[in-house]
Amino acid sequence: MNTWVILLIAGALTFATRLSFIALLGRLNTPTWFTRLLRFVPSSVLSAIIFRDVLIPNNALAISLGNLNLIAASVAVFVAWRTKNTLLTIGAGMLTLLILKLALARV
Repeated sequence: MNTWVILLIAGALTFATRLSFIALLGRLNTPTWFTRLLRFVPSSVLSAIIFRDVLIPNNALAISLGNLNLIAASVAVFVAWRTKNTLLTIGAGMLTLLILKLALARV
């Protein structure tokens, strides 16, 4: 029961935080430079999360061919660059990681 209460409170706080920004930005005249900067926040946050998991998988920097996450991410970047298709990019990265882990498990 405590888990559900915590989830509901966390959801309500997340919703309130997002709503406050929507309501605040709707009423204030923000400078155009600030509005332009806000467009980059989601991609910056997502990049920070992804780069952390790809480059530092076990609390140590791993830039080598032994880092399967890095190989899969590289394939995903290539697919994104060539196709500009988000779903295909995610699928290619996930499929590459799955194939690499299955191949490594059999060795």
